[in-house]
Amino acid sequence: MDPLEILFQCERLVAINKPNGLLVHRSPIASDADVFAVQLLRDQLGRKVYPVHRLDRKTSGVLLFALDEATNSEMQRQFMNGEVDKTYHAIVRGYTPDSSEIDYPLKRDDGVTQDALTYFKTLMRTEVPFAIGKHPTSRYSLVELNPATGRMHQLRKHMAHIMHPIIGDRPHGCNKQNRFFKKHLNLTQMMLHALSLKFVHPSTNKSVCITAPNPQEFSRILEVLLFK
Repeated sequence: MDPLEILFQCERLVAINKPNGLLVHRSPIASDADVFAVQLLRDQLGRKVYPVHRLDRKTSGVLLFALDEATNSEMQRQFMNGEVDKTYHAIVRGYTPDSSEIDYPLKRDDGVTQDALTYFKTLMRTEVPFAIGKHPTSRYSLVELNPATGRMHQLRKHMAHIMHPIIGDRPHGCNKQNRFFKKHLNLTQMMLHALSLKFVHPSTNKSVCITAPNPQEFSRILEVLLFK
């Protein structure tokens, strides 16, 4: 496997551009995986690393690690208190509103319901000659998502809740769309990318913004869908 792409590194933190399909760490719900970002980065750097937040297996983009326990605790505190600005890009079905917020509580696997809030804005819209349903064309939007909370699968569930599911999202998305994209466009990934993280560095107290370029497959689908 190729080395992980390092986006940012200092004496206390390191950030990678996590590829789609890579688990952050071992999980009982993904017993098929034997490669994990934590181990890969540890071996690449030759030292212990601490993931301070999570990304879904199917989500690509900025993933931040601490290099010591004190930094890990401080950065986890920033994430829990909503002090980290998280920006994602997603390709979704339909024409989304120019901007809006999704304030919709989500239920955990153990049945506990948690408040969940996502802000979004539409960056571009497109209409292409894909006859997937009863219409001769299909519409899609490129959206910027800013989760104010950090619930499991929050962005995926929130976009499905407002009837604009993320393309390639198997559990929460549109099966008809996903089948079309897999069969005709050879798409097996989910079109959700963690574009950037912005936070206060625990040593310097200065603002840090880390950005991850779009993965190749995300860029390919943007071209196929004629986003301009």
